[in-house]
Amino acid sequence: MAATRAFYEDVIGLPLVRPGANPTGCSAGSALMCTRFFGLADGSALAFFQFADAPDAEEFSPPIPETLFHHIALKVDKLLQQAIEQRIAAAGYGEPQTFVLDHGYRRSLYIRDPNGLLPEFTLDLPGAELIAHERQTDARATLERWLAGDHASNNCYRGNTI
Repeated sequence: MAATRAFYEDVIGLPLVRPGANPTGCSAGSALMCTRFFGLADGSALAFFQFADAPDAEEFSPPIPETLFHHIALKVDKLLQQAIEQRIAAAGYGEPQTFVLDHGYRRSLYIRDPNGLLPEFTLDLPGAELIAHERQTDARATLERWLAGDHASNNCYRGNTI
């Protein structure tokens, strides 16, 4: 939990807003846990839990898949994305813990946290709102097409100037 606090508060810059230590009320006994909530700009938070006893941790903490495809994406502006990149570099994070992808309409900074999670800090590029509107307009048709077996890409933006 100390490494999680240092990563999200000191490196990423999310304030620790609601720490707590309490029983869960989720099991036959009363599993003791420590909660940590790191505040996001819109008032929501990322939550982390640590259990006092190993059996409770095993029961309530599923394994975290170490893959790019299971992650949370958080929208940031250009200055914040640059500040996060500077702080993670200063803290000694580098490849393979961090990487950047240009999706053509957004620039995404990924970093592996001390828990094995992969938060993405995403910056919309110029034109992203129009693209989002286009994708929302055909969202169901795209999903239906995909489920029917047509796996053609609908990202014609990668490598283009928007």
